[in-house]
Amino acid sequence: MFSLQTIFGKGDKFYGLLESSAAAARESTRALIELLDTAPAQRSLEKFKLARQREKALAAQISQELVNTFVTALEREDIDALSSALYKIPKIVEKFAERYTLASERLGDVDFASRAQMLERACEVIEQMVGLLRQGMNIDTSKALNDKMQAIEAEADRLILELYRDAYARETDPMRYLILKDLFELLEKAIDRCRDAGNVVHQVVLKNS
Repeated sequence: MFSLQTIFGKGDKFYGLLESSAAAARESTRALIELLDTAPAQRSLEKFKLARQREKALAAQISQELVNTFVTALEREDIDALSSALYKIPKIVEKFAERYTLASERLGDVDFASRAQMLERACEVIEQMVGLLRQGMNIDTSKALNDKMQAIEAEADRLILELYRDAYARETDPMRYLILKDLFELLEKAIDRCRDAGNVVHQVVLKNS
């Protein structure tokens, strides 16, 4: 069995970049929970913009390092796939925050907070998985964390399905229904990107164990 650290030596920089990218994704989900708990007059999108800008800069740096670096910490395709999945999380979360802020007066008491907390939990797991790559994460640990990620996704899908059911059954305002549908889909996409990132990490471990 080969050690990732032994094989890739000079490519260690990618571990740090991917860890920072996972941290930026989680920061955006924390900002979302704060936004949902903040009075409308005091809401700000600044934290979302900062998280996305940081993620964008990290993604660009990773792409450049892939060009400049002969020996990479992981297979280039895996680095690119993981970077892409992580980059999309704060991008989607910021889009949700923007649209939620614009439409919040029409949304009433729809419970987005519990769904946002599920998203934050998913990002926490992804942050753990990416962080453990540097240590040559073993298959059992990888599988346990990836199973946890899949369970969070399944629960989040169930909660979002409840939102859809309530909207189908009770909503009579066509415009409000379209707004809600758009927001539900954005939350679902963010969770899906977390799942994608977890799958990439687990595949990396399987290939290098």
